[in-house]
Order: sequence, then C-alpha cells, then structure tokens
Amino acid sequence: MPFTTLGLGLKITTALKEQGYVEPTPIQAKAIPVILEGRDIIGVAQTGTGKTAAFVLPLLERLSAAPSQKHMRALVVAPTRELVAQIEENIRAYGRHLHLRYATIFGGVGEGPQIQALRRGVDIAVATPGRLLDLMQQRHVNFADLQVIVLDEADRMLDMGFLPPIRKIVAATPKLRQTLLFSATLSKEIEAVAKEFLKTPVLVEIGARSTPVEAVAQWVVGVSQAAKVPALVHLLKDAALESVLVFSRTKHGADRIARKLEDAGIRCATLHSNRTQGQRILALKRFKSGDVRCLVATDIAARGIDVDGISHVINYDFPPQPEDYVHRIGRTARAQAIGDAISFVSHDEMDDLRRLERFLGRGITRRKLEGFVANTPHPSPSATGGKPHGAASGDGPTSHSGNRPPGGGRSHARPGGHRPAAAGGGSWRPRGPGGQRSGGPPRRGQA
Repeated sequence: MPFTTLGLGLKITTALKEQGYVEPTPIQAKAIPVILEGRDIIGVAQTGTGKTAAFVLPLLERLSAAPSQKHMRALVVAPTRELVAQIEENIRAYGRHLHLRYATIFGGVGEGPQIQALRRGVDIAVATPGRLLDLMQQRHVNFADLQVIVLDEADRMLDMGFLPPIRKIVAATPKLRQTLLFSATLSKEIEAVAKEFLKTPVLVEIGARSTPVEAVAQWVVGVSQAAKVPALVHLLKDAALESVLVFSRTKHGADRIARKLEDAGIRCATLHSNRTQGQRILALKRFKSGDVRCLVATDIAARGIDVDGISHVINYDFPPQPEDYVHRIGRTARAQAIGDAISFVSHDEMDDLRRLERFLGRGITRRKLEGFVANTPHPSPSATGGKPHGAASGDGPTSHSGNRPPGGGRSHARPGGHRPAAAGGGSWRPRGPGGQRSGGPPRRGQA
C-alpha cells in the first residue's frame, strides 16, 4: 500500500520517497485516514512502529491545505527535550517541500528564541509540558488559532507526573479542536485521560498491549554487581555490537560506567538529566554519526531518542518496572531492523526478572558470556519454568520463535515496523576467523 492511497499529497509523498520510505506501517495505515477526517484518535502501538509519522504526516497535509494564521495552528506535547527535538526533525524532513513554520519549546535552554518564534507565528509548535506552561503563564502563548493538539507518549508523561500541567494546557486550548493521543500502552489511566480530553475518539491499536517489539531477540546474563563492568567491557570487545545503548538506573551510575568504558578504550557518550542541553544534543549527535558506538543513558532516553540503526540495547541495571523494560528494548529494532536486548541480572534483581516474565507470559533465554569468568551467582529458574543461567545451548525458555535471516540486515523501507527475530540458548561467543560466531546472535549487516 503506497502512501498516496492514504490521502497524502504529492509534496509529502515526494519527501517520503527522498527519505527512503516506500509503504506505511500498520499504525500509519490505520491512523492517517482517520486523522485526515478530523476525528479524535487514540493511537496505541509498540515503541518503534512509526507512531510519530502516523500523526506528523496527516498534520502536515491538513495544515498545508490552508493558509497560515497569526498564531500556532497545531501543538505537539511530548515528555522529554530529546523527543521534542526529534519530532521536529521528522516534521522538517517530511515537510521539506511545504512552506510551514515550526518551533520547539523545552527547558534547559534560554527562553528568548522560543518567545521570539511564538511572536513571529508558527504553524506547529512541539513542546515539553513544563516550559510550555511557563511561557503560557508569562502570556507568550496564544491558542486562538489552534486546531489540533497531539499528546505524544502519553503514558510516559503520566509516569513522569505531567498530568497536572497537561490538564492546564488542554484547558487553555479551544474547545473546538482535534485531539490526538498516542501511547505505547493503553492502561486504565490512559483510558481515563482519553475520556477527559477526547471526544468520541477512534481507537487504533496495533499489536498486543504492553508487549515488547517482536523483532528484538532478548536474553539474560547472570552476573554479580561487581562483575557487571568487566562483563560489559567483554561484550563490547565484539565488533558485532555496532551501535549500543546501555541503560543505567542512575545518573551517577551512567557517568561511572562511561568512565570505565573509556578507561578500557571504548569510546562512549552519556545522556541523562544532569547533562546540559548542549551536552545532550552533542552526545546524541556523536552516537547517531557513529563517532561513538556506545551511549550510556538513564531512562530519560527510553522514549526520548529516535535513532535508527541501534544494534543492541544492554540493560546494565535491570529495570524494576516491566513497562520500562519494554520501552528500553524498543530503542532497537526500529525501521524494520532486527535488534538484540541483553540484560545483566544480579542476585538482587531476580525478583524484577520474574516480575517481567510474568508480565510477558513467557521466559527470557539465559545465556553465558563465552570466555568470561567471574564469581557470579547464577539466576535461579524463572517463574515460567526456565532453566538456570549456564544451561547448555538450546536449553531454557526462549522469547521468540523462527529463524533470523543470514546477516540479519537492517532496512529502511518504512518509517517504523519490524521483522521477526530468533533467539536461542547457549553462549555469546566472540567472533572467530572470518568474522563469524558459533552460537549466539548472527552477525548484523546492512540491508
């Protein structure tokens, strides 16, 4: 199904072709026509399935069909600065042949340029709730011409405590508006928010609720807290880990991990809330460009970055909440790519692992790191009947079925989407002669 069948004009479909996109993802195919009709929508899909384009494309189409007004005509609210910046990148890429004005509004930088942009007039503003509310209270924001408001990553905004400012923002917008709510999960809280803000919305739900992207091969390594840094260094010696996002539970932990990796000769960058906006932008730029192959981040990056080509996510600290695990591993397997999620689990994190497996309704494969020796307690059998860490190749529960194609290449045929991946038991073995491994995930390639 080409994008032209969804009601998008030539200028937008041309920009999509220039970006290498051929056909829409399921969430885009279902959501775009509904949004173009002017109806409210609840869009629910897993991380990495193209939700951003699902609302950006019809938004651009609608706004380009009518003349600009003095004040903003569309507002996108997102939870983090990184996500705001990347939504704007997508808007500029897909709207490159349109004559529309855009602005970003977020904290960590001076208010002056943002205020000036609002005074000059914008068609689309992309904002975090805190800074937007600050500017509203200073009377720099005018919603008189607002037609559409988008609440992106709504579940994450609720998790971060943004419901009170969102209520104030929505209350200040015109009652006759279109409201779009997008989320990776559809919880009772999200349903309550939708009932409060939306009018007779259409529900577009792709895939099972709260489940990880199926293109991600997931496996667990039992390792003590003291051995996690050596285990991470050991893993990163394998060149197959081309672009790696490492999750730390704390900001100070992320800095410590990065220092240890740099000491081991592994170039990396860090991303967390103690970094200035300039430092965060630079870290993402270096990671995207390949200047560094490893980005160490806290959960601020779980939904705050959109980087195609991340080959591996490593949970250095296992997340206590299953939903956080889902969002973390969703950073890989984007744009029809195959991804791997590796989780270090110490003895005191076993309860979190069992909780996740109950949430998923299945076990996660246990593996050991070939050639790595450490005094580490092995994870006990999972709540779903898995065997202990260190079991022979092929033993224990697996999270996926099917076989990964040789080379496991990445493709950018659609702005989002995925392919099935395989997972198995056994060991991660370093690359042998000819660049091949026996056992473990196959070598990654470029489509």
